Amino acid sequence: MLLGFFRSPKRSFASLTEQEILAIAIASEEDDARIYLAYADILRANYPDSAKVFEDMAEVEDLHRRTLIDMHRKRFGERIPLIRREHVSGFYERKPDWLRKNLSLEAIRSEAEGMEQQAYNFYVEAGKRVSDASTRQLLGDLALAEQGHEDIARMLGDKHTPQSVKEEEDANARRKFVLTYVQPGLAGLMDGSVSTLAPIFAAAFATQQTWQTFLVGLSASVGAGISMGFTEAAHDDGKISGRGSPIKRGLACGVMTALGGLGHALPYLIPDFWTATITAAIVVFFELWAIAFIQNKYMETPFLRAAFQVVVGGSLVLAAGILIGNG
Repeated sequence: MLLGFFRSPKRSFASLTEQEILAIAIASEEDDARIYLAYADILRANYPDSAKVFEDMAEVEDLHRRTLIDMHRKRFGERIPLIRREHVSGFYERKPDWLRKNLSLEAIRSEAEGMEQQAYNFYVEAGKRVSDASTRQLLGDLALAEQGHEDIARMLGDKHTPQSVKEEEDANARRKFVLTYVQPGLAGLMDGSVSTLAPIFAAAFATQQTWQTFLVGLSASVGAGISMGFTEAAHDDGKISGRGSPIKRGLACGVMTALGGLGHALPYLIPDFWTATITAAIVVFFELWAIAFIQNKYMETPFLRAAFQVVVGGSLVLAAGILIGNG
């Protein structure tokens, strides 16, 4: 009974027959064709040329599936055993459709290359562990087929997505990333970092109590994060502006707003007032320079101009908070 409890529900590859190996290969080719068609559906609206690549790759997978079925019919007859790669331990796995919907163009390209490489590696390694000559030959043929898939993918990529098209699609992908994540996240980081400076440092110098200051900073940061997140999500559904999902933008904005404020609120968990305040001031310095860096990298704002705007603005708010706290 104990052995049954600890036994893996999956088969070991060594226990498979040649017919079962062939059945897994057939099922795998069919699954991969479906995955490539799913990629094509995801990309078609924004990247039609890349969508054509995956449609053609799905046709190639389907051709290999039919070839494998013919091989199975010749060697073992009409009935193909019901066994799939998820039934075998150590076999490479594929993500379900709902985990691929939000992948970027570059991530989809990378995952497709990984799919073919994983399949090739698996068949090569599996062939080394099999002693039967016929099985080894079968695994070698499958490995070569998977390696051929990778070459076909490159060929189809060159056909449908020449360098100029890839550059255009990459630019569109970057623009979408900036509009959906970077822009609202940056707005949130700026608001959270700058707008909470005055209340946090005012509370610090007015009370000289680190725990009370932390509570003020925590409440200000969380409140600002919730407010900014809902505002970003509600004011634009992204359909006309092309800024992407309002939920994603709202999360990016809300989380970064809260983090921007918490950055200089957390040091006040340190019991000593001046140690906490100096640490918070150092954190503020790095926050403001991080904002300037992001503006320069993604929003193409000249670094000195971005640094001047952010540092001067933040310094004024910080000074206002200190003055009010000492008033």
